[in-house]
Amino acid sequence: MKTRIFLVISVLFLLVSCSNDSESDLMNNPTPTPNPSTITYINTIKSIMDSNCISCHGTTPSGGAPMSLTTYQNVKDAVMNRGLIDRISRAQGAAGMMPYNGTRLPQSTINQVIDWKNNGFAE
Repeated sequence: MKTRIFLVISVLFLLVSCSNDSESDLMNNPTPTPNPSTITYINTIKSIMDSNCISCHGTTPSGGAPMSLTTYQNVKDAVMNRGLIDRISRAQGAAGMMPYNGTRLPQSTINQVIDWKNNGFAE
């Protein structure tokens, strides 16, 4: 009987003391360095806007476009307050789809704009 109790207590002690934490999990990890592939306005978003939007949304908007998309602040404002992601995400031919009278942007390009927003609008 004593042997049985000893075995049960030993097994319980062993199970309680086990952990799947690694040594690095238990240490205070420094703040991770930014991901070099983080999407920024300068490296990614500006070229998307320049290639697809500024023919109407230039410094002086034309063709009925209500705003310019030539600067970081213009584009950030359009994403935050003017539904830019909604407009570029609409189905081909849907009312209000952008680029106007153009081909819908590839989903990978739309995802870059979404990721840029979700990651805090890096410049």
